[in-house]
Amino acid sequence: MKLVRYGAIGAERPALLDSHGVLRDLRAHVPDIAGAALLPETLAKLRALDPATLPAVEGSPRIGACVGSVGKFVCVGLNYSDHAEEAGMAIPTEPVLFMKPPNCIVGAYDNVEIPRGSEKTDWEVELGIVIGKTAKYVGVEEAYDHVAGYCIVNDVSERAFQIERGGQWDKGKGCDTFGPVGPWLVTTDEIPDPHVLDMWLEVDGKRYQNGSTRTMIFSVPFIVSYISQFMSLQPGDIITTGTPPGVGLGQKPPVYLKAGQTMRLAISGLGEQQQTTVPAA
Repeated sequence: MKLVRYGAIGAERPALLDSHGVLRDLRAHVPDIAGAALLPETLAKLRALDPATLPAVEGSPRIGACVGSVGKFVCVGLNYSDHAEEAGMAIPTEPVLFMKPPNCIVGAYDNVEIPRGSEKTDWEVELGIVIGKTAKYVGVEEAYDHVAGYCIVNDVSERAFQIERGGQWDKGKGCDTFGPVGPWLVTTDEIPDPHVLDMWLEVDGKRYQNGSTRTMIFSVPFIVSYISQFMSLQPGDIITTGTPPGVGLGQKPPVYLKAGQTMRLAISGLGEQQQTTVPAA
């Protein structure tokens, strides 16, 4: 099942994407793709619906972030062995965690702002995990029970803010629009193994990232279990799980984004994103 939020920013409505690519309105069944709508029992009720009985969404509305009211946006750094090598860093023995603030979340096709003073804005295609049931001190063997589904995340990063300005990584990770999410939340029944997904990212038609979740160091269930030892995870929280090689920082010489460029990125089974870069207002 592919769950979608459509409509103007701040007024998104819930829908599902049927097998013919038609958006079907879900407002009669859930108020939003958020919180309790992601609980296993609610997803089971939505899955039992006949999409043909749901109202078709007219026109071509904006597609918003596929999850609303996100409480936590937790990130795993250096989680691909080939990316760690590209960055010249040792493979972590435990997941490297940092946070992106929810205010950075935008839709898969919304513009991405180049922050004021930025010279090193970068891209990162990543697999996102969406939590569907509260997870606190869960074991690896039960972690999948707490996952509602998966989505694409572009973990946009400003490398000078992140690396050269002191302190934690968060300064380079949390700028407005630095978290495109979606276009769909794909439930776990459609992605039986999240560790065999191809992924790529292009800038202005040039392919920079061309990887696979096969090279993830820490698996999806391990990540969910691990994070739950340090903080509880609630329905609608997003975990983004790291990126394969090919980021701008890793190019020789490095390549960074400027206003007026187009990013396209995809993960098999999870759809495609496209953003245009613009100067921050």
